[in-house]
Amino acid sequence: MESRAFLASKEERRGEAMQRAALQILCGIDFDALFAASQQEKAAASCRLTRLIERERLKGICGHWSYDLNRHIALKQALDKLKRTITPARAIA
Repeated sequence: MESRAFLASKEERRGEAMQRAALQILCGIDFDALFAASQQEKAAASCRLTRLIERERLKGICGHWSYDLNRHIALKQALDKLKRTITPARAIA
């Protein structure tokens, strides 16, 4: 039981490390530094990731030779993870 939990945790950390490396290579974003960044920097990175995902989506639709489904998935996963760390701005009444 503990060995399965350990192996699952190890695999999850491995996947996160691969995702961080891919993000650094693909768009020059250091995910570890981004988690410690201000909300404004996180919002700017979120916009950048959204643009990159849209560009990748358009490549896929057009059948472009450089489209990569794995890159598309990695960008989306990174955006989802980043959005979970952004606190919504409070409305002023």
